[in-house]
Amino acid sequence: MTTRELLKQVRKIEIRTRGFVNDLFSGEYHSVFKGRGMDFNEVREYQVGDEVRAIDWNVTARLGHPYVKVFEEERELTVILLVDLSSSLIFGTIEKTKQQIAAEISAILSFSALKNNDKVGLILFTDKIEKFIPPRKGKSHVLRIIRELLSFETQNKGTNIRTALEYFYHIQMKKSIVFLISDFIDYNYEKIMGIVSRRHDLIAVRLIDPKENEIPQIGLVRLKDNESNSVRYIDTEDRKFRNHFRNKKEELENFIKQTFMKAKVDSINIDLSRSYIKPIVDFFKLREKRI
Repeated sequence: MTTRELLKQVRKIEIRTRGFVNDLFSGEYHSVFKGRGMDFNEVREYQVGDEVRAIDWNVTARLGHPYVKVFEEERELTVILLVDLSSSLIFGTIEKTKQQIAAEISAILSFSALKNNDKVGLILFTDKIEKFIPPRKGKSHVLRIIRELLSFETQNKGTNIRTALEYFYHIQMKKSIVFLISDFIDYNYEKIMGIVSRRHDLIAVRLIDPKENEIPQIGLVRLKDNESNSVRYIDTEDRKFRNHFRNKKEELENFIKQTFMKAKVDSINIDLSRSYIKPIVDFFKLREKRI
C-alpha cells in the first residue's frame, strides 16, 4: 500500500480502537494490571482509622505524637506485544484477515497502556525474530506500532513460537505484561511458555477463523501451504483424508489447551466471525474477580 493509504488505515484504527478504550476499558485495564509495588510517599499525622502497622515509630518518638507512613502504588508498567506475522495470519474468510485483527487488538492494548502512562513494546516474529521495538511511552510511539503491524514485510513465512518466547525472555528481565498474539498453529513451545509465565504476566490471544476447521466436500482441490509453499491435490470427499484432517485439528486443539493449562497462562480466544470486543471485555471481568 502507498504511504497515504497506510496513514489512512492507521488513522481509522486509531479512531475505532481509542473509542473502544474510552467507552469499554476505562478503569478495567488499570484495576486488572497492578503496579509493581508500593512506594513510600510521605509521613503525616495519625488519624482515627489508620492502621497501627503504618505508624512510623522513629518520627513518632521524635515529635511526641503518632505519625504514619503513606504509600502510593508504583504504577508504571511495561506491556510487550509479541505478535505472530507468519503467513498463516494472512488467512481470513470473514471481513478481515487474522493479521488485520491482530493489529486492531494490539492497538486497543497499546492505547489502554498509553491512557495509564505505561510503556509499550513490540516484537514481530515468524520462524525468526523479524523486528523489535523497545518499550516506550507516548501517542507517536503507539501509532508507530500500529504502522509496523499493518505494513511490515517479513523475511520468513513460518511459525516458531518457541524462538519468539526465548528471545523475549532473554531481552526483558523486568517483569512485564506480555500479550502473545497468534493463531498458535505450532508445537514445541510448552517448556519456554512455562518459564516465561513464571517471570511475567503472559496472556495468550488466539486468533481463530472457523473456516480453518472445516473442509467442504467439493471434490478434488489444489491446496497450498502459505508457510512452506508446498502444493498438494486433495480429494475433499475422501473419508480417510477427512478423518485425518479432523484428528490433526483435535490433536492441535488438545495440545494448545494442555500447554496453556500447564504453563498457567490465561487465554483470550478471538473468533474472526464475531466481534473481538466481548472476549476482551470478558477477560478483564474474569481477571477483576480474581483480585
